[in-house]
Amino acid sequence: MLAKLLLLAAEFPTTPDFGRQPGVSPEGWLAGMMVVILIACLIGLAIAIVLLYLVFSCFQRIPAQHRQMEPWQVWLLLIPLFNLVWNFFVYPKLAKSYQSYFAQQGRTDVGDCGEKIGWAYAICAAICIIPCVNYIAGPAALVLWIIFLVKALTLKGQIPEQAM
Repeated sequence: MLAKLLLLAAEFPTTPDFGRQPGVSPEGWLAGMMVVILIACLIGLAIAIVLLYLVFSCFQRIPAQHRQMEPWQVWLLLIPLFNLVWNFFVYPKLAKSYQSYFAQQGRTDVGDCGEKIGWAYAICAAICIIPCVNYIAGPAALVLWIIFLVKALTLKGQIPEQAM
């Protein structure tokens, strides 16, 4: 199937006007578009895996007695639609895990470890499915997620590797 799509993609026209170019079939144009969409989806999946690995590594660095959830559970965020709900568990629990670790160390300078930002991100990500609202919630979710990730990675750097 993929080989047929690639062969048809070779016929990908420069314009979708099928009636004026001899030798260009609608199937070839459609196959080319499908290949482009498939490649875009694979690139998006690869980016998601790399970013989730960063969150996974944050959970791994926290000693087991302070973790609010197991690191492998971060990968459940790859499940479409389920991730809209699972965000409400992963990001606040990462912050609470950091809070638990740093409280045991006697450190009070870390604040809420990004818990409020995690909640705000989860809410913005969930309301992104609402048409028109997503134009505001989507960019807000992206900014909040970047802020949360920077904070989480900064806190991860403050936990020694041998603490696990």
